[in-house]
Amino acid sequence: MRVNITLECTECKERNYISTKNKRNNPERLEAKKYCPRERRITLHRETK
Repeated sequence: MRVNITLECTECKERNYISTKNKRNNPERLEAKKYCPRERRITLHRETK
C-alpha cells in the first residue's frame, strides 16, 4: 500500500527528496517545507507524479 513519491521544489522545480506515503490514508498530494540546496533556504516542496 505504501508508494514511493518524489518531492519537487515549487520555486526552482528541482526534485530534491524521495519519500514514501500510504495512498489509503493520504490520497491527496503531499506538501512539506524542506531545505532546497539550489535556493539555499527552506521552500515548499510538493509531490510529483
